[in-house]
Amino acid sequence: MGNHTKHTNLERRNNDNFAPNEISILGTNCNTISDLVSKVSQKLTGYKLAYFDASHAKNTEGNALSEFVFHHQGNLQITTTGIINKFQQRLDFAQFDCVFINGNHYPGTKQILILDPAKEASVLKRVAQLENIEFVIKLTKDTAYFSFLEEKYPQIKNIISYTIDEIDAIAKHVNSLIQKKIAPVKGLVLVGGKSTRMGRDKSELNYFGKAQKEVAKELLENRNVETFYAVQKFSEKEVAISKEIQDTFLNLGPFGGICSAFQKDPNAAWFVLATDLPFVNDELINRVLEKRNPSKVATAIKGKGKDFPEPLITIYEPKAYPILLQYLAQGYSCPRKMLINSDVEIVEIDDDLIRNINTAEEFEAAKKEIQKR
Repeated sequence: MGNHTKHTNLERRNNDNFAPNEISILGTNCNTISDLVSKVSQKLTGYKLAYFDASHAKNTEGNALSEFVFHHQGNLQITTTGIINKFQQRLDFAQFDCVFINGNHYPGTKQILILDPAKEASVLKRVAQLENIEFVIKLTKDTAYFSFLEEKYPQIKNIISYTIDEIDAIAKHVNSLIQKKIAPVKGLVLVGGKSTRMGRDKSELNYFGKAQKEVAKELLENRNVETFYAVQKFSEKEVAISKEIQDTFLNLGPFGGICSAFQKDPNAAWFVLATDLPFVNDELINRVLEKRNPSKVATAIKGKGKDFPEPLITIYEPKAYPILLQYLAQGYSCPRKMLINSDVEIVEIDDDLIRNINTAEEFEAAKKEIQKR
């Protein structure tokens, strides 16, 4: 038996304990920590941030009822029967760019240590958790390092330190930690769909002297985006030369192709491009990449005259993957439905650039128009 494994090893998102990106703050009283988090968060606009803490209420009863209170401002207050569970937490926190943790109560994979002489004993108790101190905050300039810290971490005085009133500098440092976690972009060209109206594979149509799938791939590769074909099944002869991702979510069309790419690499953002859009050009690709907002679920384009975003010229962030799977769990396989109901960066462009070519007549007309240019 030896090395028999029961379950497929899947690629996983690079999660910390509770979230894709977390920083625990410890070493002083909880009010000072939550006050610091609140001040720093006000400086970090444009990100989705969360704070993870323990209640200090004593003698509370276990809840028999979960309450969800929706406020008009869109604020939601939840009191629930749930207990802490890292798998559930990672789903709950998957959408945040950074989760601050009250490190007096829960361990985080990265730490900010606040030096507070009154809390020396509390830090000593947690000294084993301090494996990855990003920076130190002193309550005053003269706050001394505890001797046990210097023993365990001889380098600790070399770690950058701030005083607690340097909110701008602290926020700037946290900002750099968030930026560090932004996913690289990979490209996904959707090929090989059954096209009933066209009567043949649209990705093989020739507008520019070669198969349109090659044109689409080059549009992304010209911007140094490593690009793959999403295919129903591997093509025997081409496998050595072309990068292909085989569809593992069968019969779901583009939705399955996108999920298959995330299954292969859940730590990349995927720039998805269909092959039935021959008017998409360099300028449009550049624009989407420039307008990319990694804090949103996706960056999608919308024609000025259209009501809805175009799901097949879209950068899907890693945080889109769990949402796509939640739609699938409810019986939906339409990526547009997910985009319409999620927090998405919309880039408006001319309708002309995103005309779909679906029939042989449209193909001939489009080809003539392209040749005239």
